[in-house]
Amino acid sequence: MPKPDANSGPASPGTPSAATGPDGLIESEALDLVGMLSAFDESAYVWDLHSDSLLWEENAPAVLGLDGVADISTGKHFENRIVPEHRARRLVAVTNSTSCPHDRGVPYRVQYRFRPGALRGIASIWLEDHGRWWPDIDGKPIRARGTIRVVNESFVAEQAALYGSDSDEMTNQLNRTRLPQAIAAVLGRAEHRQTSSAFLMIAVNNLASVNETFGFDIGDEVLNATAKIVKGKLRSGDLLGRYSSNKFGVIVSNCGAGAMRIAAERFMQAVRQTPINTSACQLTATISVGGVTMPDQAGTVRQVFSRSLHALDAAKSRRFDSFVGFAADTDHESIRQRRITIADDIMSALDDDRMRLVLQPIINSTTRKADLYECLLRMEKPDGSIVSAGEFIPFAEQFGLLRLIDRRTLELSVALLRKHPRLSLSVNVSSMTTTDQDWLATLQNLSGNDRSLTKRLVLEITETKVIDDIDQAIAFVDTLREMGCRVAIDDFGAGYTSFKNLKHLPVDLVKIDGAFVKNLSVDSSDKIFIKTMVELAETFGMETVAEWVGDEETADILTKAGITYLQGFHFGQPIPAGDLPDDL
Repeated sequence: MPKPDANSGPASPGTPSAATGPDGLIESEALDLVGMLSAFDESAYVWDLHSDSLLWEENAPAVLGLDGVADISTGKHFENRIVPEHRARRLVAVTNSTSCPHDRGVPYRVQYRFRPGALRGIASIWLEDHGRWWPDIDGKPIRARGTIRVVNESFVAEQAALYGSDSDEMTNQLNRTRLPQAIAAVLGRAEHRQTSSAFLMIAVNNLASVNETFGFDIGDEVLNATAKIVKGKLRSGDLLGRYSSNKFGVIVSNCGAGAMRIAAERFMQAVRQTPINTSACQLTATISVGGVTMPDQAGTVRQVFSRSLHALDAAKSRRFDSFVGFAADTDHESIRQRRITIADDIMSALDDDRMRLVLQPIINSTTRKADLYECLLRMEKPDGSIVSAGEFIPFAEQFGLLRLIDRRTLELSVALLRKHPRLSLSVNVSSMTTTDQDWLATLQNLSGNDRSLTKRLVLEITETKVIDDIDQAIAFVDTLREMGCRVAIDDFGAGYTSFKNLKHLPVDLVKIDGAFVKNLSVDSSDKIFIKTMVELAETFGMETVAEWVGDEETADILTKAGITYLQGFHFGQPIPAGDLPDDL
């Protein structure tokens, strides 16, 4: 590599061998580039990507611990000495850098492990590689100049932490933390300057298919390339950030509703028309875009995200490669606000001990007396009003709160069993609880392994949930029975593999879905089902419970068919747990 003209080397301290410049530096030392680089374990190179030749400063072998430059005379030779898991980093750093004027070059910086010894050896050093590359007329890298420096692992970790705090690791864009901060800054400026901007939520449509067909590595390449295409169409002042696994957010400055649509069309067209070269093959991608103007349609970061996602969902429901701008929907907004309110109500009720049990009797068909009671949950609001489970359980499931609710129901039920030594209870558990080891541990701790208590407890698992994971359900049932509890399948007959489940699940009771009971007196097919179900349960040594019994005629038919227990409003409304007789 050509070098600046320099004397034979730096002079000994205190013995100048050349003229001293006005800044006090010995001119020969100031021009000794190799000496300066060597002092910091650095070297420099020029890389011709067309021919793949690498020209190095003469100190490169010493810095890298090599015998000579022959081992690193081409980009391929150099790459072979990078550890396999880091080999793509260097090329990605060059090809995915932000574009800038050709005369200045495009900057890049990357760290990787390098093997100075035998190619199959395990010894390696960390290198920091940074420089600039210049493109050809097609915009592809053709030449690069840079320096490499030997660094330690702590330096790499520090740089990763600093860089990662702002950038997404995969796409080099603003990460999930920085993106909302950037939106907040834009909202602040918009309020101060009375200007409007837009936020576009962009989703890569076919990413799931790419991942399934080619693997997640190729999916990452498609995602990375799509981000690069979109970023290439940004104007000065616009920002691109990562929102989630397949979504990007674009902040479009000084943009109203009309310009927002134009920007979205520009991005969609660019992605649609640009082939993506991956390690597997050439692919194409499409994007869907949802947009919202700031601050006119969204004045907070939370509103920006929720409303742009709402618009994106509408875009994806139309067709691939579609844009939808947010439009105020009073019905949707009222539903969303209601969900938020219910979630808050559930959490405050759990925190303030305002969950209540009501008990519905399960009647012995022979004696017509209550042998056990099903626990039904109610939520008491601060004003004393009561909310039935049907009004909040579906929302609790959406918000992931069922585990907390199941645990609180268990606590209330065990306390009730301790208070009433002759009482037997049936308690519903959600599908989440069947995989919750903490719930089982809670049951063990609350019961104190007292089998006189656990034998009075029946746990109900919904039959449709059993179908989802029969093996997990079997393990859960086995554990409960080992603890002394009985187990029931609830809503039996609603699933399409009912008989198969009965064969494999060692349950004690089968609760027949009320849909087969409510019209029993007039529907002969329901009678046939009930008769078959009773015979099957008896074969497996199981008892049966018929739900939704609404009148005496239905109760008589079920009793004659051999049903063990009857449950429904015909035998009374659920009563508050506190109203149970003391002698139970």
